[in-house]
Amino acid sequence: MFPKIHALCAAAACAVAASPAALAQQTLPAITITADPRADRGALTVPDTEQAIADIERIPGGVEVVPDTQFKNTPAQTVKDILERVPGVFAQPRYGDDARVSIRGSGLSRNYGNRGINMSMDGIPINTSDGLVDLFEIDPTAYRYVEVYKGANALRYGANSLGGAINFVTPTGRDAAPFEGRLDIGSFGYRKAQASPGAAGGPWDYFLTASAQSVDGYRDHSDGKEQRASGNLGYRFSADAETRFYLNLNRIRQRLPGEVTKDAALNTPQAADAEFERLDQQRNIDSLRLANKTMLRFGRATLEFGLFGVHRHVMHPIYQWIDYRVQDYGGFVRATDRRMIGGFHNEFVAGVKVHNGAIDTDQYINLTGGHKGNLAASMYDTSKNLSAYFENSFFIRPDLALVAGGQFQHAVREREDRYLSDGDQSGRRRYDNFSPKIGVLWDLDPDWQAYANISRSAEAPTFDANTFATPASSDIEAQTATTYEVGTRGRRPGFTWDASLYHARIENELQCLTTAPWSPCTIVNAGRTVHQGIELGAEFAVLESALATGDRVWFNANYAYND
Repeated sequence: MFPKIHALCAAAACAVAASPAALAQQTLPAITITADPRADRGALTVPDTEQAIADIERIPGGVEVVPDTQFKNTPAQTVKDILERVPGVFAQPRYGDDARVSIRGSGLSRNYGNRGINMSMDGIPINTSDGLVDLFEIDPTAYRYVEVYKGANALRYGANSLGGAINFVTPTGRDAAPFEGRLDIGSFGYRKAQASPGAAGGPWDYFLTASAQSVDGYRDHSDGKEQRASGNLGYRFSADAETRFYLNLNRIRQRLPGEVTKDAALNTPQAADAEFERLDQQRNIDSLRLANKTMLRFGRATLEFGLFGVHRHVMHPIYQWIDYRVQDYGGFVRATDRRMIGGFHNEFVAGVKVHNGAIDTDQYINLTGGHKGNLAASMYDTSKNLSAYFENSFFIRPDLALVAGGQFQHAVREREDRYLSDGDQSGRRRYDNFSPKIGVLWDLDPDWQAYANISRSAEAPTFDANTFATPASSDIEAQTATTYEVGTRGRRPGFTWDASLYHARIENELQCLTTAPWSPCTIVNAGRTVHQGIELGAEFAVLESALATGDRVWFNANYAYND
């Protein structure tokens, strides 16, 4: 059970949230090619919400932009409050601000952490370099919009999985209010304060947001405290050149209530698991994320490139006292070219992304009260990931585009065992996969699109799968899938819809099997499996101008069937 939250908002220019479907009256982006207009409206490096929607709806597949009007000025505690209206996205809160997120069944069998989705904050990876991710560092009040790319539709983020990618985008000083603030107060001791100034002057602009929260928790031993801050500083050299620096800081302190039996859940739902309390199990994180992104525009062509670095210290007393430090770094370059070829419009996108890192881990015996005992394991894990991709959209008619692309992924997982009293459990695996994609995007009219695609995806295992502790755990293969997808999206006055059907044939699916209480699950390759389903979303006005001219009451619904 999660807190009932009441929110107060105060701002020098505090915008009242628009209706959840405020964008329903806009026209879908025509798929004719024009010069990128974003520099004329705001930041060149960061599209505003309108431009982000126009960009994403050129993709012939399941994608969506969630604007902040759907979550920012409402009580929002976890990522579920952002994603719950996106068809096909399953988000389930766990404890504190953590959640389990799955798209099209990605990583659904896990009972800790998340995998199968590439998550980014302003394009900077939140996942560790081996692919594992948790969501404590996501602040639902911090973002201008959130981009959701399902499956291989996440080509531009080097997505290496069935689930795709999610990118959380913060405002810039060119589209932010001078000051916004909020105070959320709820049950079970929930308190949260947040403030965000922003401004632009001449070539410079900046945006900052910071929040602090605490909660006692519905269950025993589920109290937590979080402090999070993000900011960016932009400089425009000219109308066609801009650079932007990013900073993100997090401090998380969260106790874990643990798993209980069905009888305990029904009869004493507020009780924590006794073993979790005895060991004072927790998830504590300190992290720092730095990045730079630069955009150059050459007429109808653009070049975007950047670098990022992440330091994360995780103090995690569970069945053992796990203490590890993450050092991730990488960069990317992405080029887009829009031009006429033989009298036909054409758009070509290509890019390269590098995400490397190391995890320095020591594990200790966890004694009663959550105290470190003797060293039980020590390892140094390194991951290397390189993805190169391209996608071309050729318009055989002004309203009909044929899309083809592909992505090559190279991944290395290497472990150095430094605790040899139980044998050397070092190891190294390499994964190379090519994932092609073809599709079609058709504007049936200016407000109605249909699409279809066939795509391949691949996902290299995380280190909790390739543990190298046994021959079986050293032989985990990459999960690959071929997905067939058809769908439609559109708008009419007072009505929007988004519908897709998908069928994914998976080989070597990474399944997480729990074999004993209080123990991590064991990863195995499941052989050949199938994921398929229906994703439907709709919003329509049920009352219009009932109280005042122009006001509306919207009904929002989504349905997902996953087999």
